[in-house]
Amino acid sequence: MKTDLHTHTTASDGKLTPEQLVDSAARLGINVLGITDHDTVAGIPLALEAAKRHPSVIVVPGVEINCDVTDGELHILGYFIDAHSAQLDAELERLRNSRRERGSRMVAKLQALGMDIKWERVQEIAGSGSVGRPHVAQALLEAGHVSSLRDAFDRYIGRNGPAYVEREKITPIDAVRLIVKAGGLPVLAHPADVPDLDNFIRQLKTAGLVGLEVYYDGYGTDVICDLLGTASRHKLLVTGGSDFHGIGGEAGGELGQPNVPESCARGLFALAGKTLD
Repeated sequence: MKTDLHTHTTASDGKLTPEQLVDSAARLGINVLGITDHDTVAGIPLALEAAKRHPSVIVVPGVEINCDVTDGELHILGYFIDAHSAQLDAELERLRNSRRERGSRMVAKLQALGMDIKWERVQEIAGSGSVGRPHVAQALLEAGHVSSLRDAFDRYIGRNGPAYVEREKITPIDAVRLIVKAGGLPVLAHPADVPDLDNFIRQLKTAGLVGLEVYYDGYGTDVICDLLGTASRHKLLVTGGSDFHGIGGEAGGELGQPNVPESCARGLFALAGKTLD
């Protein structure tokens, strides 16, 4: 059973529509597909509808909430959330509004640096999705100011770049609590670079954290083994996924990669009280 529990669509900053993503998953033989767009659940109904055409694909409704910490940011994944939760919807809307404001201010900074890019073009690239830095990076690439999306992050819009802008914050603990209140299962995303991970996990567990994303794009055997040990020590569910966006740069890996053990999907479904077969 092939599993990818971490993917993005045009509802946030992915390249493929929810329908196209499900179609691609079916072609690649992916059986369990997590839809985890940044700060939005708008793609879930479309993905679930598309999955009706592909009986081999089971869609897991999810979200990825971007959180700020002292030295950077980290992300909390939420699985099997209630996409109709009023509290979740209100908080995600606040975060999306912050993303739009942040994108506009980044464009203003880039213009002040002499780069001829337009906020309107960034919005066109984002379409109906939640505006993110990859959309700004794409506008920079189109205008010829950078050689690649990664170059845009490295030179201008990464955390230490001259056009970087902070956004409205939500703490990881608040994000975990929000997911729990929406009936979901919170998982710490791509945690290998989190400082003092054990202590951080202990704090998040008090809020309701249940899992750790162990299998992730670029994680080698040593990192995976270390994270498996961490998950075991803290009695956390193990998950994994590609973080697929389909646009390259800093935005994730290839759909269906790395190989996520079937046990990850089965453990997630079991904890949610759902059957997988």
